[in-house]
Amino acid sequence: MSTANPLPLWQPDPERIAQAQVTKFQSWAAEHHGAPADGGYAALHRWSVDELDTFWQAVTEWFDVRFSTPYARVLGDRSMPGAHWFPGATLNYAEHALRATATRAHEPALLYVDETHEPSPVTWAELSRQVGSLAAELRTLGVRPGDRVSGYLPNIPQAVVALLATAAVGGVWTSCAPDFGARSVLDRFQQVEPVVLFTVDGYRYGGKEHDRRDTVAELRRELPTLRAVVHIPLLGTNTPEGALEWASLTSADVEPVFEQVPFEHPLWVLYSSGTTGLPKAIVQSQGGILVEHLKQLGLHCDLGPEDRLFWYTSTGWMMWNFLVSGLLTGTTIVLYDGSPGYPDTAAQWRIAERTGATLYGTSAAYVMACRKAGVHPSRDFDLSKIQCVATTGSPLPPDGFRWLHDEVRDDLWIASVSGGTDVCSCFAGAVPTLPVYIGELQAPGLGTDLQSWDPNGEPLVDEVGELVVTNPMPSMPIYFWNDPDGTRYHDSYFDTYPGVWRHGDWITVTSRGSVVIHGRSDSTLNRQGVRMGSADIYEAVERLPEIKESLVIGIEQPDGGYWMPLFVHLAPGADLDDALLSRIKQTIREQLSPRHVPDEVIEVPGVPHTLTGKRIEVPVKRLLQGTPLEKAVNPGSIDNLDLLSFYEDLARKRA
Repeated sequence: MSTANPLPLWQPDPERIAQAQVTKFQSWAAEHHGAPADGGYAALHRWSVDELDTFWQAVTEWFDVRFSTPYARVLGDRSMPGAHWFPGATLNYAEHALRATATRAHEPALLYVDETHEPSPVTWAELSRQVGSLAAELRTLGVRPGDRVSGYLPNIPQAVVALLATAAVGGVWTSCAPDFGARSVLDRFQQVEPVVLFTVDGYRYGGKEHDRRDTVAELRRELPTLRAVVHIPLLGTNTPEGALEWASLTSADVEPVFEQVPFEHPLWVLYSSGTTGLPKAIVQSQGGILVEHLKQLGLHCDLGPEDRLFWYTSTGWMMWNFLVSGLLTGTTIVLYDGSPGYPDTAAQWRIAERTGATLYGTSAAYVMACRKAGVHPSRDFDLSKIQCVATTGSPLPPDGFRWLHDEVRDDLWIASVSGGTDVCSCFAGAVPTLPVYIGELQAPGLGTDLQSWDPNGEPLVDEVGELVVTNPMPSMPIYFWNDPDGTRYHDSYFDTYPGVWRHGDWITVTSRGSVVIHGRSDSTLNRQGVRMGSADIYEAVERLPEIKESLVIGIEQPDGGYWMPLFVHLAPGADLDDALLSRIKQTIREQLSPRHVPDEVIEVPGVPHTLTGKRIEVPVKRLLQGTPLEKAVNPGSIDNLDLLSFYEDLARKRA
């Protein structure tokens, strides 16, 4: 069996293909818009990027997007950056998110789950009522279209209400999770100058209560633009002086009033991880997010009113915003506020069972942790409702695919997806009508001309290159906050290939049309001119039971040499003796290549991550090159700053 023609791990049956929304969309678009009637997904995708304007017009018609004033054309300007979508159109994101209220008032819109794992529902009618009440109060407080409204909140129903009420009045939402320290939050919120702050007194995580009242007091002092602070007593404390009570702002029985705003009116601000400076404040539009998420959730994730969407996330990560958009397809969304592994590693599977999740999304890291911990999801839980398990955050290793297939169900649609905060969506991932191959993302998304390019801008097939997108997507940032001439935006994505989005990942686009992600290209390993992704090394090394986590860095030396250390965080009881050292090297040599074998294997007390759980390579590389800690990394963006001192000391000793 050649690697070019592997057997699929999973293949949708003909009935599933026929029932998929994307199949129905294709035959409808063929009839109404000249899309190819046959040729399957590959033909539909080709059409969607060749006929970009027609494709996006078809998406808005298929999902019945309500334009309160019509658009002049789909794409006023195609240039990147600066594409101009649906000029002349007005609409409201929140209005679309609450549309199911009309037909399903007493069914659950939200299922909220805390660490007791008991779901409590919020109906569409109740969600709509609270949004209506809060939106009216925001207007009373003087919140006008374009004003920023911020949330320092866990993944609770109140956060969804606050986002939707903000969007209803045309405000701009932005949020951070309450495990972020004051400095991290201020690095984000001070940039956008919010007028309202929604906050909790604390949160529960891992069976413990974490009081955040001091942090909230600091945020109030350091955000001079605040006109109001709204207190949500999650831990039951009294409302602080000068703050408003959540309950009184959401008690009225009023229909929501939806401000009709231009298609490109800002909806929310998301933030890059900010490991090497202030986080980028990424602004996305009401209309752009609306149509991109309808496409992604409705066609790619195949979600509708019968579905329940559970994605493990926090309000500090774009996947939370993506999860809330599940409401656009009339789907019930599951909000879990708590530790991913409390009271045991199997926690998320228990929640999937108890909420009847049909699409369950998690991180690749969680899947691998379950595999290592010997969790048996299908043996211990009834997961018969799950149609799809999706993973993101980092590439899902081949062993993760096999484990899900063996331990959840052999007829399981496994969707490894990859995108970015930058577009709040996926470039490649789930397609319900295509086979799943081990270690691969099924295909690029509709309307996304995803390619792998060499340094000269030539497309590659079956070879590693830079992930580029050669046409605009509606959810690309409309701008970065505090970037008046667009320089920072341009330099982030468009300085390598003019007019083409370069994302900063190494990928392979296979001749079968699937996609493999190899890790970040800005922390690339380059041994003797051969570029390698760090993800490939992590996947091989972390199969060893003794290795809890690893971090590999490649450093160009002043004398022209190249030093490539592998840092390993060992599992409890393991010892980095000669036997383990030789097994690590042998594993890499046999599964990857002799060039991938590190120069040194160094035991570390832990691997540092961003606040959203991604391991940080570039700041560690800078530290090892002798950059002082305060210049190498933004301390507010790291989960454990003490770990970085270890790498800094190491650099000092080596020097």
